[in-house]
Formats: sequence, C-alpha cells, structure tokens
Amino acid sequence: MTAFDVRIGINPLSWMNDDLPSLGGETPLDVALTEGRQIGYEGFELGNKFPREPQALKALLAQYDLALVSGWYSGRLAGRLAQRSVEEEIAAVGPHLDLLAQNGAKVMVYGEVADSIQGAPRPLYQRPRFFSDAQWVGYAARVDEFARYTLSRGVRLAYHHHMGAYVETPADIDQLMARTSDAVGLLFDAGHITFAGGDPLAVLDKHIARVCHVHCKDVRPAVTKLARNRNWSFLDAVIAGAFTVPGDGAINFPAIIERLKRHGYRGWLVVEAEQDPVVAPSFEYAQKGYMTLRALVDTPLDTTDNSTKEAA
Repeated sequence: MTAFDVRIGINPLSWMNDDLPSLGGETPLDVALTEGRQIGYEGFELGNKFPREPQALKALLAQYDLALVSGWYSGRLAGRLAQRSVEEEIAAVGPHLDLLAQNGAKVMVYGEVADSIQGAPRPLYQRPRFFSDAQWVGYAARVDEFARYTLSRGVRLAYHHHMGAYVETPADIDQLMARTSDAVGLLFDAGHITFAGGDPLAVLDKHIARVCHVHCKDVRPAVTKLARNRNWSFLDAVIAGAFTVPGDGAINFPAIIERLKRHGYRGWLVVEAEQDPVVAPSFEYAQKGYMTLRALVDTPLDTTDNSTKEAA
C-alpha cells in the first residue's frame, strides 16, 4: 500500500468569494494569508485577489511561507453554443497553466462552465445534461485530450464535479470516469456530491484510484433540502448556509479520511467552504476546519484484522 501523504490547504473562499464578491469583498488578501498561515495551513488555492504573474505570485506566497495548492480553471469543452475545441482550450489555458506550473502546483482544478447555471439565478434542476451516449463520448474525448496536454506540462487535470453543471451527480461521474483515461484525475468534493444526492463514501470507494485532489466541504442537510424544495439557485443555497467546514456539518469525514489513508492518497486536503463571513467568521471557521482535518490525519490508522477478532 502506498503511504498516505497529505498536506492541508485552504481556499480563500472562507474570507472572500469569487462568485459572490459581496461576501468578504472588503477583506484584503493579506488578512487571509496571515490568518491561514497562523492557523496552520500549508498552502492556498488561488482566488481573484491573487497576482497572475508567476514570479509575483511566488514572491507573495514566500512572504507567508505558503505553497500554491492549485487554482480553478473555467473550461468550455461542453456546451451547445460556446463550446471550445481542444485546440482553443489549450490556447486559452496557457497563462493559467504557466502560473500553476511555475509555482509548483501539481494539479489544476477544472470546472466545466459551458451552459452551467452555478452562477445564475436559476433553480438547480435546470442544470445542463448530456442526453445521449454520443454526447458523453464526444465530451469525454475532448476532456481526455485536454488533460493529456496539461499532464505533459507536469500538471494533472483534477475534474471538479459541481452543482449546476454537466457533471454533478454520481451517475455523471461514473460516465466521465468510464470514458476517460487516467490522465483525467477526479477532484473529490464531499460537499458537492452530498448536495447532489450522492453518498460521498460510495463515490469515493468507486473512484478513489482516480482521485488526485480533495475538497473538504461539509453540508447542512436542512439547508440543502430547502434549496431543492424551494427551487433555489446554487448561490441562493450558498448564502443560506448550505456549506460549511469539516466538523460543522453532517458528512462523515472520519470515514472519508480513513478511506484515503487505506488507499494511500498522496496530495492536498483543501478546506473549501463557501459561506458568508459575516455569519460564519472567517478565522473561527477556517480554524475549525483545520483542527478537524489535522486530528483525523494525525490519528493512526486502525490495522486490526476485524475478521480475526470476530472469529476469536
């Protein structure tokens, strides 16, 4: 078994929100970096306040002794109208891929935004879908070719299943993983798959060999249920508190970390929980998320052979 080897990082969403700039928009980036490092985080994912020039980013992170974890990329390889070819996507990703590669990031978060309603004031049931094998085959082929290119640059594509997008549910993940090669890594997001109606442990067990990045997001089931029943948009659900940090919601993170340990996952565990910092103070919740993960990571794996114990 490959040794479990993780680092704990965070996304700046705990302090400021890219999709909803009104949430924490007044908070300077240096506050997030200072507090994140003080809590114990080793690295940050990118947000909209980070410099986009590789050397400037490297110098900034060095000031806080932080690593670059990864960064979201808005891809358009699906879509009915605004779809890009693989060649167009490769051209579009150039500056972002350079930023990641030159700062030591090993994965790139790929979010499919073509036709996505994650940022639109529309109910989640109106998300885009593929309705035929041919559509899945074509999309998977484009994603796979694009992923092979990023991997040739030393950065593996970490595909982010996401509310409001083409790949949202466990069945969608099954389709994409079955039709792509290992060049396409899976970003496992416990919060999104739970909100989408899935069992996070079942999804993790099924696809753990492809998981190359982990977003540790918890959920408040009462809020996600209201979001479905009242036809809220994704952003309405975020504002209402659908998501929170590990240890503050209903997801079984001890079991998730245990599965990752047994598999020998090597990579980042990233606290990424969209919340309103006025309601969920940034430092307090970022610290809660870190302390929860730190305790789980540091707990020795139980290697007892239960079958032997039961036989005895």
